[in-house]
Amino acid sequence: MAARPEDFAARGLSRRSFMTASAAAGGGLLLNFSVPLFAAATADKKAAATTLNAYISISPDNIFTIMAKNPEIGQGVKTMLPMIIAEEFDVDWKDVRTEQAGLDPQKFGPQFAGGSFTTPMNYDPLRRAGAAGRQMMLTAAAQTWGVPESECETASGTVRHKTNGKSIKYAALAAKAATVAAPDLKTVTLKDPKSFRIIGQSKPGVDSPKVVTGQPLFGIDVNVPGMRYAVYQKCPVFGGKVVSANTDAIRKLPGVRDAFVLKGGTALDGLLDGVAIIADSWWQANKALEKLEVKWDEGATAQQSSALFAQQAAELSKKTPERSIKKEGNVDAALKGAAKVVDSAYFYPFLAHATLEPQNCTAEFKNGKVEIWAPSQNPAPGRKMVAAQLGIPEADVLIHITRIGGGFGRRLSNDYMVESAAIAKQAGVPVKLLWNRAQDTQHDFYRPAGFHYFTGAVDQSGKLIAFRDHFVTFGAGKDFASSAAVSTSEFPSRFVPNFELGASLIPLGVPTGPLRAPGSNGLSFAFQSFVDEMAHAAGKDPLQFRLDLLGEPRLLDEPPGFFGPAPSFNVGRMRNVLLNVQQRSNWAQRDKLPKGTGLGVAFYYSHLGYFAEVVKATVSPAGEVKVDKVWVAGDIGSQIINPSGALNQAEGSALDGIGEMFGQITIEAGRAVQSNFHEFPLLRMNQAPDVDVQFLISDNPPTGVGEPALPPVIPALANAIFAATGKRIRKLPIDAADLKTA
Repeated sequence: MAARPEDFAARGLSRRSFMTASAAAGGGLLLNFSVPLFAAATADKKAAATTLNAYISISPDNIFTIMAKNPEIGQGVKTMLPMIIAEEFDVDWKDVRTEQAGLDPQKFGPQFAGGSFTTPMNYDPLRRAGAAGRQMMLTAAAQTWGVPESECETASGTVRHKTNGKSIKYAALAAKAATVAAPDLKTVTLKDPKSFRIIGQSKPGVDSPKVVTGQPLFGIDVNVPGMRYAVYQKCPVFGGKVVSANTDAIRKLPGVRDAFVLKGGTALDGLLDGVAIIADSWWQANKALEKLEVKWDEGATAQQSSALFAQQAAELSKKTPERSIKKEGNVDAALKGAAKVVDSAYFYPFLAHATLEPQNCTAEFKNGKVEIWAPSQNPAPGRKMVAAQLGIPEADVLIHITRIGGGFGRRLSNDYMVESAAIAKQAGVPVKLLWNRAQDTQHDFYRPAGFHYFTGAVDQSGKLIAFRDHFVTFGAGKDFASSAAVSTSEFPSRFVPNFELGASLIPLGVPTGPLRAPGSNGLSFAFQSFVDEMAHAAGKDPLQFRLDLLGEPRLLDEPPGFFGPAPSFNVGRMRNVLLNVQQRSNWAQRDKLPKGTGLGVAFYYSHLGYFAEVVKATVSPAGEVKVDKVWVAGDIGSQIINPSGALNQAEGSALDGIGEMFGQITIEAGRAVQSNFHEFPLLRMNQAPDVDVQFLISDNPPTGVGEPALPPVIPALANAIFAATGKRIRKLPIDAADLKTA
């Protein structure tokens, strides 16, 4: 039987757990919670324990500062994680202050933002951390008063004696609590969720006032004494090498302090060859780029292009897939006896992350050590890479985590961090490296493109009896490119008696990486659109067709995930979210919509979240698409920690997904063609539809919401366009010319 989400924490808590306490500077108590998490599966299948540490400091005036360990990229963890601790610690939210922790894996364990892992990884451990702190306060009060602990209770940062009504604030107990033995985290008493006063209540983002008033928070805001500004020009062809550059001429330009070539390696996520320019202002450094002349050795990637990839995919599609991903039943036999067979080819392009804050990093190298201020989603691998590049111990790399102005997976890579550190070492002064928008767009780790060649068949009753996909994607040998793989459980796998999923790989020199809901954001479009095609081929209601495919509620084993065993897929939960959007969207009345307007539906399971969505869209005679409304139903477990934050994430995911359908990155001669937002458009405010979100509460551990609401909206919109026009969207981006009727 597959593991359950609650097992993630349980596996870790079966190991040694501890909490230490000490006096805080200036008075008060510092609680250091060390909460074992769960064993992360390693490449060699050996389990290694990881730990998470959260700190609470109590000031003499009974104000509680809670450290937020994970990077804040707009997903709300700097608010949400402290809410969990504050709830069980039993203090009022108005008395809580939060601070961003720096990188310290020994104290905090994994510190990253990605995969919607924060909630399932931290919910139970941080509740226990807060509860342990509350228990220490009860013990300290009982010892102070000479009464049994059972006669004491807590509320609002105060311990009260139940019998005589005597009370004492946590701050007054701080010194005593620092001497109390830490309780066993496995056995601490947790609150009944019915008594929650913080968890489940909407709280505004703790940084929101600073964000809207433009106060310094982000990596781009960092200012270090003596700092200068840097730009770094790499070869437009990915991985190209510097042959020569006019650095002598560049040094003579106004404000320029230095210009030099850095020689890098071959890893696309590390330091690559380039030319650094150091100046008194970023404007001067960036203007100097206009005068920079570099002779490049472009390398073999210069032969690659989007047109060539499409040609290679078409050729591979006519052959047997290079590898079998999943095979059940006998597709060929089923096709011979089918009432109707459908063949369709789908394509989705490379996509950039287009973070509004371009990549940047500030670094100071001094006395053999480097100090870094980095807007990184995953700073620990960045520190390792910097240490290796500079030839110094990891202990001599100090990283401060800044707030991030958009990540979406781009900042899981740390190329800008190692560039900044290498430039600072060479320059001999603190430098802030800031990419311009063209560099940011043309040196991304793109969502990989994908080609799908589907065959499906239904019988006389309209039942789906066969499904085959030859997925042509990118990679080398047996290795898929980053975010270019597909799971054995990709729907409708396990729900069709005859199913085949195979893949063939195209060599790629273009860097790829995770984009919000990695993998799923492309796969959902292809698979859920073709499922819709099969519903129409069967003459069935597309939503009911999906319900019939799912069948009765039951649990199905999932293949191992990033952290090892994964929870079972719960068919009932997916049925429930589908039924919810069916009712809320007035799906049964869709045939009464005006001409040119249609409803489309899709569902998807990713990042432990169950989501179904219906999109209402109108297509003009000129082929222009207007998204009128999106209905979202999601099941992310028994508890929504911060409802306003969850709502923002679900709405934002849906809008992100819609925007992704209108953009593309095209590769020509080994380089990205698009350079800025005029060529890679983002969804505008006047294009954003109303997004109606409803969460279904289920008896399951809480999971994340930053990503799972994105995948369904893409095929739901494509299916809505078909309902409105009769024209099937099989390739992205959407082109108005393909939908034009007048």
